[in-house]
Amino acid sequence: MTPRRVLALASVGVLAGFFSGMFGVGGGIAIIPLLVIALHYQPRLASGTSLTAILPITVVGGLGYSVAGNVDWVIAGCLAVGAVVGSFFGTQVLVRIGQHWVQGGFIVFQVVMAVVLFLTAPERDAEVGYSVPLLAVVVLIGFITGGLSGLFGIGGGVTIVPLMMLIVGMGDLAARGTSLVMMIPTAIVGTLNNLRNGNADVPAAVLIGCSAVPASLGGVAVAGLISPQLSNVLFAALIVVSATQLTIKAWRQRGSA
Repeated sequence: MTPRRVLALASVGVLAGFFSGMFGVGGGIAIIPLLVIALHYQPRLASGTSLTAILPITVVGGLGYSVAGNVDWVIAGCLAVGAVVGSFFGTQVLVRIGQHWVQGGFIVFQVVMAVVLFLTAPERDAEVGYSVPLLAVVVLIGFITGGLSGLFGIGGGVTIVPLMMLIVGMGDLAARGTSLVMMIPTAIVGTLNNLRNGNADVPAAVLIGCSAVPASLGGVAVAGLISPQLSNVLFAALIVVSATQLTIKAWRQRGSA
């Protein structure tokens, strides 16, 4: 751990933490490409290290939103149940229908979500009316998200936040806070698996996570200050970045094959 490497990992944590707090995403959308491109990690190790670093980020960010009353614990619980199950079984189901088809479909889905978010003005104080069909849909969204996260190394809030706003009818802040809280059990399960398999750079993950914590709280504060419309536009731009990363990854995999 040279001083230059410590600074680089801390910078990754600050960037990931701010994105996580502001948009309700885990932070992997920033951590994974930066570890691979800037620090020359293998993609698999970068994904495992990212998931380990995300744990403290989601805990602190979730608490930040919770203090302001922007977490729907019922929805978060349903999402978490679906995501944990999806992390075990979703990947196997998705792989059977061909990873390249799933990957292409997910990229198209993200592009559509970005366009819809650009054109949508969410209600910040929207309330959710619970029903059995709605909660079943929420569990299904969690399951699909868990499978996608395991398959591509990203997913999480990039998938959940727009679906919570567009399908469930949540306000933008509540969708982000709920997204962060539901990621906590998934991150714990994934981290334990990665540690057992030796697929995580633990010192790097700890440094990234510790650096991300104050930045995450800063992101939560900024999210509450900007308008829902501007927040939607910025989040849509982040989704476009995610879709672009997946497209590049798919193109490289196809070229290698």
